[in-house]
Amino acid sequence: MNISVVIPLLNEAEALTELHEWIVKVMTYNEFTYEIIFIDDGSTDASWHIISKLSRQDRYVKGIRFLRNFGKSQALHAGFSKAQGDVVITMDADLQDSPDEIPQLYHMVVNQKYDLVSGWKKKRYDSVIAKNLPSKLFNWAARKTSGVTLNDFNCGLKAYKKAVVKNIDVNGEMHRYIPVLAKNAGFSNIGEKVVQHQARKYGETKFGMDRFAHGFLDLITIWFISRFAKRPMHLFGALGVIMFAIGFGFSLYLGIDKLFINTSGRLITERPQFYIALATMVIGTQFFVAGFLGELILRNKTDKKRYLIKHELNF
Repeated sequence: MNISVVIPLLNEAEALTELHEWIVKVMTYNEFTYEIIFIDDGSTDASWHIISKLSRQDRYVKGIRFLRNFGKSQALHAGFSKAQGDVVITMDADLQDSPDEIPQLYHMVVNQKYDLVSGWKKKRYDSVIAKNLPSKLFNWAARKTSGVTLNDFNCGLKAYKKAVVKNIDVNGEMHRYIPVLAKNAGFSNIGEKVVQHQARKYGETKFGMDRFAHGFLDLITIWFISRFAKRPMHLFGALGVIMFAIGFGFSLYLGIDKLFINTSGRLITERPQFYIALATMVIGTQFFVAGFLGELILRNKTDKKRYLIKHELNF
């Protein structure tokens, strides 16, 4: 199979039929073998009814329905686990991503040997204040932190070599950082393509301003995970040793000063250096214990199912 199109969605009933027809038109014209996987992330409208109808009419349409809303990352994880195409295309269901981009994305992966190609919505039809400016700031911070030089990390339109989606773990809210996850897994040949962005035709966006705050917090998380996920003691242990050494140094200074230099001076407990020494030694010990506990958790963790599937179609 050439292509798997993975489409996570939440309450996009109005757009699904039109999106399906558009994808089929592109696939038929280019003579691709394909499957379309819709992942209904707990929709409360008629989205699942429409997916069910499409799956009966078109055997290439497959559906996964979550028991409730678990998030876009979990929806992508479920779709990736089922995808069988040599190239996996992800796109949003709101018609803002153009299926006409699929052939070029496919050929970039197959012919130019990219592991991952990310779309870049260079010209956007979103609100400048609410989306464009925060998005530019977010992408700048992501580039500086991750070392992956993409202009648009959050674009839903991406193409992946099959091996990439089968070997990365998308969880939490990490769908924004799939290129970083891919790079950390060893898939370093990451490209970018300017793609057409279209104004939303139906409904309203499901994401508010809070997604940018969450995005920056996730950025810190992925920075930590990429460097210290397998060795938390390297960070916490090092911080603990530094803090403890500072406290011990102050304690040693106070002891020598009181015993040999200024024997008739103030009591040690009346000097601010004493409390600095005490606090830094306690904090250093806590950092060290945190690193030790992190190592224990890492060695004893068990995988927990992050989402529950209510229905599947055509698998």
